[in-house]
Amino acid sequence: MYYLMATAVRAAGREPASPLHDKQSETDHRQIPINRVGVKGVRHPIRVRDKEHETQETVALIDMSVDLPHHFKGTHMSRFLEALNAHGREIHVRSIPSILEDLRQRLKADCAHINMEFPYFLEKRAPVSGAMGLMDYAVRFEAASEGGRMDFVCTVIVPVTTLCPCSKAISDRGAHNQRGYVTVSVRFGARPVWIEDLIRMVEDSASCEVFSLLKRPDEKFVTEQAFDNPVFVEDLVRNVAVRLDRHPDISWYRVEAENIESIHNHSAFAIVERG
Repeated sequence: MYYLMATAVRAAGREPASPLHDKQSETDHRQIPINRVGVKGVRHPIRVRDKEHETQETVALIDMSVDLPHHFKGTHMSRFLEALNAHGREIHVRSIPSILEDLRQRLKADCAHINMEFPYFLEKRAPVSGAMGLMDYAVRFEAASEGGRMDFVCTVIVPVTTLCPCSKAISDRGAHNQRGYVTVSVRFGARPVWIEDLIRMVEDSASCEVFSLLKRPDEKFVTEQAFDNPVFVEDLVRNVAVRLDRHPDISWYRVEAENIESIHNHSAFAIVERG
């Protein structure tokens, strides 16, 4: 197409237009560096490690960014997508370091960041009937590369059931319970930590875990299990922290629990960070 257009221009006695001006590369005189600039909300297929099935295919919402020195007016946004697409139609977690390095090289940056958030699915059997259902968990990978140094944080968000110990202690009939969400972020050493193991640590710390499919015998079981294992939001983060402390490969963690209160017009939360 370009050849035909150029031929037509020459035939008309005119020369082709000059190259388009690169506005982003102009010098900026405000002397203000930008910490992060990039693109958000890119949907892309990825493949992650699965403890039972080796790998799992899912779709991630991806943010990519770099730092911008004070003397550059802007960054080249198209190069973020070029770096991502250069690694194929489906991104593997092992591709993250090379994507970050590619971003640094293409955009002449000192530091590059990539965040991936995606649904992760596990098969779960109901506790009594054994009915099989799929549970989805939100997982986030946050990676950064600066001067050849790599930082990687894995985050999982796990829904749980919590039952109030105070309500149980003062009520003659029942106790209020609710769904809670536990967000666990970890850094680890040479050996990666399984997503499934983080999820299990959280679910074992709550009054009861959450299932996608329950028959009536299952519903009776989980209701009674929650009643027998009341936890405050403070208990919940401490229970998770105890389990994370025992893991030999976790070097840092942050645990946040939020109870979506069933009898209050607000949520309760607690946070523990160590490492």
